[in-house]
Amino acid sequence: MPSTPRNRLGDLERVVMEELWTTADAHPEGRTVREVHDAIGVERGLAYTTLMTVLDRMAKKDLVHRERDGRAWRYTAASTRAELTSESLHHTLGELAGDKRRTALLHFLDESTPEEIDELKAALAELEARRPDAAKR
Repeated sequence: MPSTPRNRLGDLERVVMEELWTTADAHPEGRTVREVHDAIGVERGLAYTTLMTVLDRMAKKDLVHRERDGRAWRYTAASTRAELTSESLHHTLGELAGDKRRTALLHFLDESTPEEIDELKAALAELEARRPDAAKR
Protein backbone atom coordinates (compact mmCIF):
# COMPACT_ATOMS: atom_id res chain seq x y z
CA MET A 1 0.00 0.00 0.00
CA PRO A 2 1.58 3.32 -0.98
CA SER A 3 2.26 5.96 1.64
CA THR A 4 -0.44 8.58 1.63
CA PRO A 5 -0.49 11.89 3.46
CA ARG A 6 -3.82 10.93 5.01
CA ASN A 7 -2.48 8.15 7.20
CA ARG A 8 0.47 10.15 8.51
CA LEU A 9 -0.68 12.65 11.14
CA GLY A 10 1.69 15.25 12.50
CA ASP A 11 1.57 16.19 16.17
CA LEU A 12 -0.61 19.27 15.65
CA GLU A 13 -2.89 17.41 13.22
CA ARG A 14 -3.37 14.73 15.86
CA VAL A 15 -4.34 17.35 18.47
CA VAL A 16 -6.78 18.99 16.04
CA MET A 17 -8.35 15.64 15.16
CA GLU A 18 -8.70 14.84 18.87
CA GLU A 19 -10.53 18.15 19.37
CA LEU A 20 -12.89 17.44 16.45
CA TRP A 21 -13.56 13.87 17.60
CA THR A 22 -14.21 14.75 21.24
CA THR A 23 -16.53 17.63 20.40
CA ALA A 24 -18.40 15.98 17.51
CA ASP A 25 -21.47 15.03 19.55
CA ALA A 26 -21.81 18.50 21.08
CA HIS A 27 -21.02 20.23 17.76
CA PRO A 28 -22.22 18.03 14.88
CA GLU A 29 -22.18 21.10 12.62
CA GLY A 30 -18.40 21.24 13.07
CA ARG A 31 -15.96 23.71 14.58
CA THR A 32 -14.62 26.95 13.15
CA VAL A 33 -10.93 27.83 13.19
CA ARG A 34 -11.70 30.33 15.96
CA GLU A 35 -13.36 27.62 18.08
CA VAL A 36 -10.48 25.20 17.53
CA HIS A 37 -8.01 27.99 18.34
CA ASP A 38 -9.87 28.88 21.53
CA ALA A 39 -9.95 25.21 22.57
CA ILE A 40 -6.36 24.18 21.83
CA GLY A 41 -4.41 27.04 20.30
CA VAL A 42 -4.45 29.57 23.09
CA GLU A 43 -2.90 27.34 25.74
CA ARG A 44 -0.33 26.05 23.24
CA GLY A 45 0.60 29.56 22.14
CA LEU A 46 -0.42 28.92 18.54
CA ALA A 47 -1.36 31.69 16.19
CA TYR A 48 -4.87 31.66 14.73
CA THR A 49 -3.32 31.59 11.25
CA THR A 50 -1.30 28.49 12.14
CA LEU A 51 -4.47 26.55 12.91
CA MET A 52 -6.16 27.99 9.83
CA THR A 53 -3.29 26.68 7.68
CA VAL A 54 -3.27 23.28 9.42
CA LEU A 55 -7.04 22.85 8.98
CA ASP A 56 -6.81 23.90 5.33
CA ARG A 57 -4.07 21.32 4.70
CA MET A 58 -6.06 18.68 6.58
CA ALA A 59 -9.04 19.39 4.30
CA LYS A 60 -6.80 18.92 1.25
CA LYS A 61 -5.65 15.56 2.69
CA ASP A 62 -9.31 14.55 3.23
CA LEU A 63 -8.76 14.26 6.98
CA VAL A 64 -11.51 16.80 7.60
CA HIS A 65 -14.56 18.03 5.73
CA ARG A 66 -15.31 21.72 5.62
CA GLU A 67 -18.43 23.66 4.90
CA ARG A 68 -18.96 27.40 4.55
CA ASP A 69 -20.76 29.12 7.41
CA GLY A 70 -20.98 32.80 6.49
CA ARG A 71 -17.41 34.02 6.19
CA ALA A 72 -15.97 31.11 8.18
CA TRP A 73 -15.46 27.42 7.47
CA ARG A 74 -16.80 24.71 9.77
CA TYR A 75 -14.63 21.62 10.04
CA THR A 76 -15.65 18.06 10.92
CA ALA A 77 -13.54 14.91 11.06
CA ALA A 78 -13.80 12.97 7.79
CA SER A 79 -13.52 9.64 9.61
CA THR A 80 -13.78 8.30 13.11
CA ARG A 81 -10.77 7.72 15.34
CA ALA A 82 -11.19 3.97 14.85
CA GLU A 83 -11.37 4.26 11.05
CA LEU A 84 -8.26 6.42 10.83
CA THR A 85 -6.36 4.17 13.26
CA SER A 86 -7.35 1.11 11.23
CA GLU A 87 -6.21 2.78 8.02
CA SER A 88 -2.87 3.62 9.60
CA LEU A 89 -2.38 0.07 10.90
CA HIS A 90 -3.26 -1.43 7.52
CA HIS A 91 -0.81 0.91 5.86
CA THR A 92 2.00 0.08 8.30
CA LEU A 93 1.41 -3.67 8.11
CA GLY A 94 0.98 -3.46 4.34
CA GLU A 95 4.55 -2.21 4.04
CA LEU A 96 5.81 -5.44 5.62
CA ALA A 97 6.04 -8.66 3.64
CA GLY A 98 5.22 -12.18 4.86
CA ASP A 99 7.36 -13.18 7.83
CA LYS A 100 8.17 -9.57 8.74
CA ARG A 101 4.46 -8.79 9.11
CA ARG A 102 3.95 -11.89 11.24
CA THR A 103 6.99 -11.06 13.38
CA ALA A 104 5.73 -7.49 13.94
CA LEU A 105 2.29 -8.78 14.93
CA LEU A 106 3.77 -11.34 17.32
CA HIS A 107 6.02 -8.70 18.86
CA PHE A 108 3.02 -6.42 19.35
CA LEU A 109 0.99 -9.24 20.92
CA ASP A 110 3.88 -10.30 23.14
CA GLU A 111 3.81 -6.82 24.70
CA SER A 112 0.01 -6.90 25.20
CA THR A 113 -1.69 -7.49 28.52
CA PRO A 114 -3.84 -10.59 29.11
CA GLU A 115 -6.91 -8.31 28.98
CA GLU A 116 -5.85 -6.93 25.60
CA ILE A 117 -5.33 -10.47 24.31
CA ASP A 118 -8.81 -11.44 25.54
CA GLU A 119 -10.27 -8.38 23.76
CA LEU A 120 -8.46 -9.36 20.58
CA LYS A 121 -9.72 -12.95 20.80
CA ALA A 122 -13.28 -11.67 21.27
CA ALA A 123 -12.90 -9.31 18.31
CA LEU A 124 -11.57 -12.13 16.11
CA ALA A 125 -14.48 -14.39 17.12
CA GLU A 126 -16.93 -11.58 16.27
CA LEU A 127 -15.24 -11.06 12.92
CA GLU A 128 -15.35 -14.76 12.12
CA ALA A 129 -19.06 -14.91 13.01
CA ARG A 130 -19.81 -12.01 10.63
CA ARG A 131 -18.06 -13.53 7.64
CA PRO A 132 -20.46 -15.11 5.12
CA ASP A 133 -18.28 -18.21 4.70
CA ALA A 134 -18.16 -18.84 8.47
CA ALA A 135 -21.19 -21.13 8.28
CA LYS A 136 -19.36 -23.45 5.83
CA ARG A 137 -16.57 -24.23 8.30
